[in-house]
Amino acid sequence: MSQRRLVIAGTGSGVGKTTITIGIMAALKQKGYTVQGFKCGPDYIDPSYHTAVTGRISRNLDSWMFEHQLVRDIAAYAGKGADISIIEGVMGFFDGKSPLKNKGSTAEISIITDSPVLLIVNCASMARSAAAIVKGFQALDSGPNIVGVIANQVGSAGHFEIVKAAIEQECHVPVIGYLKREQGIDIPSRHLGLVPAIERGELRPFFERLADLISETIDVERLYVLAETTELTNQSTNLFEQHKKQEVTIAVAKDAAFNFYYQENLELLEAYGAKLVYFSPLNNEEVPAVASGLYLGGGFPEEFAADLGGNEVSKASILKAVLGGIPTLAECGGFMYLTEAIVLTSGAQHPMVGIIPGKVRMQQKLAALGYREITGRKDNFLIGENQQAKGHEFHYSIFEEEEELPFAYETKGRFGPKKEGFLQGSLVAGYTHFHFASNPELAERWVKKCVNYKQKAERIF
Repeated sequence: MSQRRLVIAGTGSGVGKTTITIGIMAALKQKGYTVQGFKCGPDYIDPSYHTAVTGRISRNLDSWMFEHQLVRDIAAYAGKGADISIIEGVMGFFDGKSPLKNKGSTAEISIITDSPVLLIVNCASMARSAAAIVKGFQALDSGPNIVGVIANQVGSAGHFEIVKAAIEQECHVPVIGYLKREQGIDIPSRHLGLVPAIERGELRPFFERLADLISETIDVERLYVLAETTELTNQSTNLFEQHKKQEVTIAVAKDAAFNFYYQENLELLEAYGAKLVYFSPLNNEEVPAVASGLYLGGGFPEEFAADLGGNEVSKASILKAVLGGIPTLAECGGFMYLTEAIVLTSGAQHPMVGIIPGKVRMQQKLAALGYREITGRKDNFLIGENQQAKGHEFHYSIFEEEEELPFAYETKGRFGPKKEGFLQGSLVAGYTHFHFASNPELAERWVKKCVNYKQKAERIF
C-alpha cells in the first residue's frame, strides 16, 4: 500500500525552506487535502506555523535524539488520516551532527522514513550553474531520493525556464516551479508574539496569500504525485499507548512567554497516567489547585520580563508550589523565570520568582546552541544517577549564580561535559530542553513522583 510523504530540503540555511514549506502546506489545504507537518531537528517555532496552517499538530523528527525505528513510528503515528505528510528540513540537506556523515541530517531523515525529496535551490544570479549544484547533491550520497527541484529567488519567468532546462537536462529530475525575488513574503512574527498572533488568527491572510503565490508558479498537483512512496507502519510498541491511569494532574505553563514543548513529552506524560491542565503566568494565573506536578517550559520570558515580573499572584503561587515540594521541571525559559531576576540588554532588571539564587543576564550573542547528552544524578526525581537522555540547548542568556549551587544533571555537547542546572528537593531546572522520547522512563518517573506527592498531601489534609 502506498502513502505520500515529501521532504522539503534546502541547499543551505536561508534558501526559503520555511516559507516554501508553509506555502505548500497552505496550497495543499486550499485544494482540499489533509496535510500533516513535520520538522527535522529540535526546532519549536517552525512546527507552530505548520500546526497553524494544517490544523494538525506538527511533530519533530530527529535521528540523533531518537532511534531510527522511533523516527519511523512517530512519522507513521502522526501521519494517520492525512493525505500527505510534508517534512521540513533543517539547515542544508546534508548538515547534521557531523561534517563527515549524515547523522542527524535532513538527508538521514529522508532515508529513514523512505521519503522523496524536493530540493530548494537559490538560483539568484545563475543559470547552468544551478544544475551543477543539484548534481552535486545527487552525487554526494546515493541513499536520498531527490525527485524534484524548486527554483527560488529567480529574476523572471524567463530566468526560470533557463534554470529549468539546465537542471532537467543534466540531473534528470523535474523542476516543478519557482518563486521570484522580492515578492514581499517574509514570514511575520518569527518569535515574539507568534503564539497570540496564531491564536487570534492574524496569520491566516498571510497563509492564504502564500498559498496563492505557490499555486501560481509551482505545480502543486505534480508535487502531490511525486510524494508517493511506501507506507510506514508502527513496528515497535506504541510509544503513546495508555499505561495504568494514575489520576494525577500536572500543570503546564502555556502562553506567549512559555510555549516550547515537544508534543511527545506531553503525550508521554498522559500515557503514563497524568492529566495535563494549562495556566498562564503571563496572565497572572495561579498554579491550578488540583496540580500534583508543574512543568515550566521554554519560550521568550525575556520579551515579557516586565509583565512577568509584575505578576505577583502567579509568582507567589509558583513559589508556594515549588517550596511545598511539587515535582517541577523548569526548562530554559522556565529556569530563567525561577531565578531572582532577568536583566535585559538595556540594563533594565525585572524580578522573577526568586527560588534559584542568581540572575539571568541577556546578551546580544548566542550563549549556547546544540545537542546535549544528559546524564542524571542521585536525588534527581526526573533523571536519576547513571540514567541518560538526549535534548538540546538554545539561548541568548547566561546565568550568574550568587554561590556554588547543587547541579541538576551533567550534559555533554561539542565542548565536552559540564555540570548544569539547579537541583533542590523536587525541583529540576536548567537550560537544557529534554526530549522524553529519547528515554520514556523520564515521563514514568515524573508521574510516579507526582503520585507520591499527591498521596502525601492527602495524608496531611
